[in-house]
Amino acid sequence: MELFNVRNLILIILLIVGINYYRSTQEINAQSLSLPLDTKILAFGDSLTYGYGVTRDKNYPTVLGDLLHVNVINEGVNGELSEQGLARLASVLARHKPDILVLCHGGNDILRKKDLTQTQNNLSQMVKMAKEKGVYVLLVGVPTFDILTFNVPSFYYEVAKENGIEIEDSSLKKIMDGENLKSDQVHPNAEGYELMAKNIAKILSEEYHPSAKSF
Repeated sequence: MELFNVRNLILIILLIVGINYYRSTQEINAQSLSLPLDTKILAFGDSLTYGYGVTRDKNYPTVLGDLLHVNVINEGVNGELSEQGLARLASVLARHKPDILVLCHGGNDILRKKDLTQTQNNLSQMVKMAKEKGVYVLLVGVPTFDILTFNVPSFYYEVAKENGIEIEDSSLKKIMDGENLKSDQVHPNAEGYELMAKNIAKILSEEYHPSAKSF
């Protein structure tokens, strides 16, 4: 009996050590993410970008700026449809002149059962608009419930492929699949927004290569 208890104690200690090591590794990885300090990122979208459900210091654009030590501009509008985003984007690009656009849009189209063929077209036009100005674009896929779990609709991948851009497709799927990362049925909580920021930061630090752009 005593031997059994000792074995259990050893297993618990090893488990705790393993968890702490994993957490420290994740923190080191997050701290090592970087972009040139003069990089300007435009986070553009709806309530998922605005940060509905959390304070302004906990939304993903703010956390992303803290992780990468760069200027991240939050241009999220609660409840916005992709058609409205398309109409708004040109003036936002002209005003901020970003190096990077993180585009997270289409969720409200999905919720309101809009024509997703038009949503795809709206997203593609937004991507093209930014790329024509020399802006690097990262698309964030917004999942919808599909049979037993949440999955990112195929049109996001089609937009990414058509325009030759990267897509971040894991964060919101994980958030929607788990209760502990949501503030309500469709919005992340602080931990969820942090997950978005970390995954976006990782892709940008690996894939973004600064180049001259003109407006």
